[in-house]
Amino acid sequence: MTGKSDGRPDRLAMEFCGLQLSTPIVLLSGCVGFGEEYTRVAGFSNRDAGAIVLKGTTREPRLGNPPHRIFETPMGMLNAIGLQNPGMDVVVDDILPALDFAETRFIANVCGSTIADYAAVTRRFDDSPIDAIEVNISCPNIKQGGVAFGNVPEMSARVVEACRKATSKPIITKLSPNQADIGENARRCIEAGSDALAVINTVMGMAIDAETREPVIGNVQGGLSGPAIKPIALLKVHQVYAVAGPLGIPIIGQGGIVTASDALEFIIAGASTVGVGTALFYDPLVCQKINAGIAEYLERHSITLEQLVGSMTHGPDIEDSAAAG
Repeated sequence: MTGKSDGRPDRLAMEFCGLQLSTPIVLLSGCVGFGEEYTRVAGFSNRDAGAIVLKGTTREPRLGNPPHRIFETPMGMLNAIGLQNPGMDVVVDDILPALDFAETRFIANVCGSTIADYAAVTRRFDDSPIDAIEVNISCPNIKQGGVAFGNVPEMSARVVEACRKATSKPIITKLSPNQADIGENARRCIEAGSDALAVINTVMGMAIDAETREPVIGNVQGGLSGPAIKPIALLKVHQVYAVAGPLGIPIIGQGGIVTASDALEFIIAGASTVGVGTALFYDPLVCQKINAGIAEYLERHSITLEQLVGSMTHGPDIEDSAAAG
């Protein structure tokens, strides 16, 4: 097996929405700041990821939610940062020029409280070196806007349609698990112009301090991420792939990926790429291990990444299984 000059095997290289990625790993929004946070960690390199999704960006600066904003849970983490960011102008004018686009692909994450906000931020990034745009219609820790858009297919489609008109760059729509029919939402977003889908965002949750009887998170609710949500995320990827796969729409599968085996499960379920986020908090070098594990699996099974996507051996249909239960 041949390898690249930086040590990554050739078999990990792939195409996603017309972008050439060196590995199927995508570092998730909110977990790596604006692409610079982990570069100060010895041994870490942005080159270990095929793409990095920058922190959620809004039209105007946001201070975010009151503390506490993060709380560790069994096999996971609650967060309610509240989209703290310096605003789109600072990100485009000051932050993007400092990024090394030779290392990896960089994807903007656009957020808003109105459809006009989403369109404005998307338009601002369209006139920038950013490689693609992730439309965050599913943030669970703001009190207005994103979460409502993400849970109603009609509203999701309207946001995507407005963003599609504002850019020629690839659009990735980040879907919420906190809705009745994620497959229908996916279909509507694809029809509105989404080039890819990110599945899933965090699951809504909360924690209580039993001694004070108060919520631990200042925002009361937050997004649960980490290994605890992996079974939910896998099912949602499977459901979305049933809609997106036949149309050739790729999926970033995410939610609790810690090991190469986790990543492989998502790919087999239908994801073309895999998102890593919470795992970085306790193992900043986890991407190197996941890359090596995926490459070893592909070589051992004499299969390509493209062949592995959606290759799950199907049992009974989900509906039939539910009825039997």
